[in-house]
Amino acid sequence: MKNTVIAGLLASVSIIAVSPARAEEVADAAASTAAEADAGAIVVTGARGRIQRSVADSPVPIDVISPQELKNTGRTGLKEILGNIIPSLSMPALGGGGTSASVRPISIRGLSGDYVLVLVNGKRRHTTSLINNLSRISGGSTPVDIDLIPTSAVGRIEVLRDGAAAQYGSDAISGVINIILDNSPHGGELSVTGGQLYEKGGALAQVAGSYGTPLGDGGFARFSIEAKYHDRADSSAEPIPYVYPLVNGQPDPREADADHLIAGGYGRSNRDKIVDTSYNAELPVGEDTTLYSFSTLSYRNIKDARGAYFAAATGYNGLANSSGASVLPQLYPAGFQAYRRIWEWDWQTAVGLRTQFAEWSLDLSTSYGRDNVKLGAENTLNPSLGPDSKSSFFMGRQKQDLWVSNLDLSRELDLGLAGPLNLSLGAEQRWERFQNIAGEPDSYRDGGYVIPLDSTPFGQLYGGRSPSPGLVSFTGTSPADATSISRNNLAAYADVSADVMPGWFVGVAGRFEHYSDSAGNTFSAKASTRIELAKGLALRGGVNTGFRAPSLAQTAFSTTQNTVTVIGDERVSTVSKFLPVNSAAAIALGAKPLKPEKSLNFTAGVTYETGPFRLTIDGYQIRIDDRIVKTEFLGTASNGGAAIKDILVENGIDDVDSAQFFTNAIDTRTRGVDVVGEYTLDTASLGTFRLNAAYSYNKTKILHVIDNPEELSDLNVTLFGRQAQRDLVAALPRSKVVLSNTWSLAKFRALARVTRYGKYTESSNVAASDRTYGAKWVADAEVGYQLTDNLDIAVGANNLFDAYPDRNGTVAADGSGLYGNFAPFGLSGGFYYARLGAKF
Repeated sequence: MKNTVIAGLLASVSIIAVSPARAEEVADAAASTAAEADAGAIVVTGARGRIQRSVADSPVPIDVISPQELKNTGRTGLKEILGNIIPSLSMPALGGGGTSASVRPISIRGLSGDYVLVLVNGKRRHTTSLINNLSRISGGSTPVDIDLIPTSAVGRIEVLRDGAAAQYGSDAISGVINIILDNSPHGGELSVTGGQLYEKGGALAQVAGSYGTPLGDGGFARFSIEAKYHDRADSSAEPIPYVYPLVNGQPDPREADADHLIAGGYGRSNRDKIVDTSYNAELPVGEDTTLYSFSTLSYRNIKDARGAYFAAATGYNGLANSSGASVLPQLYPAGFQAYRRIWEWDWQTAVGLRTQFAEWSLDLSTSYGRDNVKLGAENTLNPSLGPDSKSSFFMGRQKQDLWVSNLDLSRELDLGLAGPLNLSLGAEQRWERFQNIAGEPDSYRDGGYVIPLDSTPFGQLYGGRSPSPGLVSFTGTSPADATSISRNNLAAYADVSADVMPGWFVGVAGRFEHYSDSAGNTFSAKASTRIELAKGLALRGGVNTGFRAPSLAQTAFSTTQNTVTVIGDERVSTVSKFLPVNSAAAIALGAKPLKPEKSLNFTAGVTYETGPFRLTIDGYQIRIDDRIVKTEFLGTASNGGAAIKDILVENGIDDVDSAQFFTNAIDTRTRGVDVVGEYTLDTASLGTFRLNAAYSYNKTKILHVIDNPEELSDLNVTLFGRQAQRDLVAALPRSKVVLSNTWSLAKFRALARVTRYGKYTESSNVAASDRTYGAKWVADAEVGYQLTDNLDIAVGANNLFDAYPDRNGTVAADGSGLYGNFAPFGLSGGFYYARLGAKF
């Protein structure tokens, strides 16, 4: 069957007529770009002003990823691509519930994606509007969703592996990802990719293209588009014994034809339809002046399989406890699989000019971005409306806006040093807004339905009871949870750097920022240096302070949600409230206005380069104080109970079982090392071998957890419990090794990559229930052939040998959990693909 699918994929790809001469020119340019990246390309991230620095002579660790490297991974979204290339970047298969399963959180150097700043063409990118409030990994984060930038638009990606808040502002604690768009003024590219998982479906089809044209005298315009369909995978769960209620203690005859593999959300749960577009343009308008603009526009449609809900009284493992009175047999006699729907529009547009003013180089720009998400639910119900409940609902809308304007100035000064002193000054104005907009009333209201007491098994179990209000699977945003919040930010920076002596570089930067909300005023500083000890051998290092302002979503987000909580050995449905920190109820529970998270980073390393060989070793320490985390569910039987509920009722919250909120609760320290080695071997008869080895190790330690606030000091309450603490330090592999070899000979090329993911633990509030998953090696391979000067083909496999996590998980009542949830290489096994590319 596998061979049949591959043959079908290849046969479905159409041949495209192009210009051989143009294709050869573009191919030569691409090869030159890849070679330049390997040999020490000029980088712009972390280096302001006119003085150009390469990867090799940068005072801080930085990686440059070429378009060809992006393609060779066989992945189709930037998150998975970078996770495959960058050892310090990780992404769990299922970080938790809610939208985190659809918009997966990332982690860099063991820290949440909130601590990395994302730039596009050097300009700050807006964050997602979807907060990971139910995610255990990177819980509460609202990072930039880089999957909404077309890979076909990328000219290269620069990844700065060091703190840079003194240069770029908030969020740049663990590093900076600068996505630089393609500026090629001629020719186009088109690729078609198809593939699927070995055994579990998950079909993928993608078409991507770009085209460039000259603009004016020396300018360009480059346009890109991608369209992708990626189906959800068949579940990796175990089948359950019974779907229908027992009949007189015996299986229902319909069981013979029923599908017992019902946990559709376990594994790759999304069905994605995505269209990404972009343009990048520059137009010289004088001898020293250039106008520029770039933009991205994306649409994403997600259908995400979430919780499976069972018919009552199945008689199996307490399933009725987890679904209870919510599954009305009049609508769903055999239970149901609920689906979360996400319809998302995301865009960013920037305009600016670069010019010379006296002795200064000037860059003036403004950028506006928005992420606009409509949330819905399908194949579910609001049981409090009774059998008349509909099955599809509009749950609400979330929006995130960011408007940034920058003025950057730089010049060189001759002070008699080994090289000119580079002076950069700048100012930034930033306005942002978060909106949480209410859904339709039926998605959250209490319809008052009372289950009749009758002779049916359902009536006998639940007669006389009132089901919980809102949807079974998710809960829509109510007017009480809706909000709109905004703030302004003003910043100024100075950056000075120079080669003070031959072979000795020193850089110093400082940045002051003022926020109009509780983030207040902050100042960040950075010092870096590089000393060349001998030709090709250098020491480098630095120290910097940084900060991350609390996101507006963390300050104002509110929702009422139906959740399933494990109490003892039973899964019990509960209603929980996520409180905004400035609400009366949160304040009564001890919530305080959120403060910026503050960081102190140290880095030190050695670099060595000779001919085709380069080696870099960099150690680092990142201390972050006042980290923002979610509290535990306060008000459960084991965490405050009735006393918490009394506080909630006194402050107008009388329809929930528990509540939680964000707070500055912990201080952490992360230590680690990154090692990168590269070697290129050119042979006359065997071709060219480009060997790469990378190793990343990090370990996070919790240094301090705040005491319970005064408001809770007399109650038996745990604010930040064992599981949440362990998830910060043990849920991700501490080590990752990536070994790869790219080979080319005449018209043939091949890639082999093996990645070792270290062990990780999915923890519980009880140590005996922890589950540890051992290290795994995962292999990828791709083989390509240049059919003509302008047409090439490739076939490959990700997770070539179909590796799965250890079968060590706790299997839930719906059959999910066998492989755990946090595996960084997924829960669905191997994936194979074919790709046809054309240049013109």
